[in-house]
Amino acid sequence: MIDSPAPAWRPTGLVWTEAGAALEWLSPTGDVRANAVDLGARLSLRVGPDRRCVGLRWDGRRVPCTARAPIDAGAKSGQCDSCAAIARTRSVATDTVLDDPREFCVYLAHHGSVVKAGITATERGQARLLEQGALSSMILSAGTLLAARRCEALLTTALGVPQQVHTARKRGARLAPGTASTRAAGLLAVAEQAADLDWPPGQTRTATGPVDHTPSYGLPDGGIAPDQQIDPLQTEATINGEVVCRIGRDLYLTTPAGVVLLDTGLLQGWALNRADDDALLTARTTPVAKPRITTEVQHDVLF
Repeated sequence: MIDSPAPAWRPTGLVWTEAGAALEWLSPTGDVRANAVDLGARLSLRVGPDRRCVGLRWDGRRVPCTARAPIDAGAKSGQCDSCAAIARTRSVATDTVLDDPREFCVYLAHHGSVVKAGITATERGQARLLEQGALSSMILSAGTLLAARRCEALLTTALGVPQQVHTARKRGARLAPGTASTRAAGLLAVAEQAADLDWPPGQTRTATGPVDHTPSYGLPDGGIAPDQQIDPLQTEATINGEVVCRIGRDLYLTTPAGVVLLDTGLLQGWALNRADDDALLTARTTPVAKPRITTEVQHDVLF
């Protein structure tokens, strides 16, 4: 059973470390705690009366929203506009910070039908790959942040490797993720092309091989296909199911209605209480259409 703290604590979403996935909670005073989300655990939650901003992450720590701003029930994020704007002023992801002295790696991430390029602080280990739901990955080089950005841009310009993959495409890849060996071959093929490029100074190439992340998620070679997807939450709704897969920020739960997909971004900021283990799933859901499965890896981008 995944416990929830008192209602004063609000979830900020699913977070990943080398140890696995956890649901992170924030108190009004800025205290943070996390409950491990293990495969086979039961998630039983009842939605409380309101949803408020969960603040932002700044210099490695979570800072509460000073206004405790209300968030619309249908919002995909539990962050108000002000906190989102502040977060963007110093973010590696949005290219608004260029003076970070840490070492950064350039990586390739396999998302089923596409391989993307990205960068992550070396100290974070595999966490960045796990939180984005990469099926497999490979480190190409390590060095300064500015050089990492140049390498990332070079891969996009020279090889057509994208820097972003849409959520819908990632979820589609989970229907038939294939084997670790097939994904490794796809990563090595792109890495071989990258080896012929004039790598910018400041990044030293590495000899790290492909890493398969699907065991961490509980994602089988045969894939996972949800029957329903949980819609934006409403007060007094209940969520109840057994975790059979956790990947990126998504949880897949087995319920009497079949496999249900929960985007934990929908939990952000809600006052949540623990529900009874035998509570019915009353959160609104939508049937999930099965998209066409594409297994051929593509490296091109559309302009």
